[in-house]
Amino acid sequence: MEELILLRHAHAEPQAPSGRDLDRPLSTLGFAQAEAATRWLIERQLHPGKVLCSPSLRTRQTLSALQARWGIAEQIEPGIYDATPGELIDILERHRPMPTLLLVGHNPGLESLVGLLTDGRSVDGRGMPTAAIARLRIQSGAPLEPGAAEVIEFWWP
Repeated sequence: MEELILLRHAHAEPQAPSGRDLDRPLSTLGFAQAEAATRWLIERQLHPGKVLCSPSLRTRQTLSALQARWGIAEQIEPGIYDATPGELIDILERHRPMPTLLLVGHNPGLESLVGLLTDGRSVDGRGMPTAAIARLRIQSGAPLEPGAAEVIEFWWP
């Protein structure tokens, strides 16, 4: 079995000084949420073999607490930013097989991806609040397609 851990970035400031969405930093609440998500992952000893992260500042800041504790390096994947579920699947397929893969990204892409992989639908998802984590199990070697995964844990701060 393979595990896919999807982490939505923590709460971010509404705007960046530069005016670019990619440059929006975490808010004070966001840093607390990122720390809580880190504790949750560590308590479960969910040490990913690979980490894929959006290039946005808020996703990289969300991941930084976990990196500091585990010494893991992320691979920046520009395609994660503003990706559709299909684009996210393409990115994930390029990095499989991997016993445990962590992807740090954004909504609505992550929320829709969870719905597509588990229920076969990418609309009317369960929602993914900021810093939420969806832990999915996929049969090793099975293609990432609608209904191919099951949610084994879902957490949010």
